[in-house]
Amino acid sequence: MAWDEWEQIKADVTDRQSAAMQLNHVPVEPSSGPSAVTGGLKSSKKAWATAGEGVGSLRQSIGAGLTKLEDGQAGLGATTGCLSAAAQKDVYDSWKKYAESVSERCGSLQSILEQVGRDLLTSDEAVKGEMGKLNLKYADTDAVGGQAKGR
Repeated sequence: MAWDEWEQIKADVTDRQSAAMQLNHVPVEPSSGPSAVTGGLKSSKKAWATAGEGVGSLRQSIGAGLTKLEDGQAGLGATTGCLSAAAQKDVYDSWKKYAESVSERCGSLQSILEQVGRDLLTSDEAVKGEMGKLNLKYADTDAVGGQAKGR
């Protein structure tokens, strides 16, 4: 290649606008102001891990509460022939089941938060999908007596 030809190629490149690299189809923007894609939101692995740990610590508190609930239930004995004892046993069983479900839900949420923190590449849609699955699995039942209407 002749020297003049090389100089011409370099001149053509400098005359053009600089070629901007675009990763993952994120629009190239000037550096002023927050990104249109993220809206200025920044994320870190530490923040996600901390959120996961916080939710995980709720499981420990629920476990301690379940232990106290079980200790309070000890010594009740047979519930046949005593309506109040039978009712108390039903309430205990109901709360125990509910607290165990809440603990499982916390564990599932902790897992999702920690996974997002590890990956940091999970799309918003994927995270919403996982949260949607969690909401379906642990959907709360209607309150006893139905929903309040217009009150």
